[in-house]
Amino acid sequence: MKEIGANGQVDYVEFNVSDIQRAKQFYGSVFGWAFTDYGPTYTEFYDGRITGGFTSTEAITAGGGPLVIFYASDLPGTLKKLEAAGAEIVKPIFAFPGGQRFHFRDPDGYVLGVWTED
Repeated sequence: MKEIGANGQVDYVEFNVSDIQRAKQFYGSVFGWAFTDYGPTYTEFYDGRITGGFTSTEAITAGGGPLVIFYASDLPGTLKKLEAAGAEIVKPIFAFPGGQRFHFRDPDGYVLGVWTED
């Protein structure tokens, strides 16, 4: 059961996707997310901490919006898993104060990030 977050925390992220099954396969194989289907045009994901959804009822706006960043304890391993799943690495691993991260493009064109601490 998901805990309700504190005020100001990210609580839900929703992606418009062209193919829900492809999105489930992609994110499930890389990050191990669980899914609950709510009909043919919507599925909810749960990563163990936050929920979100994939919908195929809206247009894809991959080039805009906020950058969603995932955490990974094994950054190089996660990069390899993403590449194997078909992601395009658009910004290789780079350092920033306190950690490292990279950016990738998913099958629908969304650019997302993955980070780890030092």
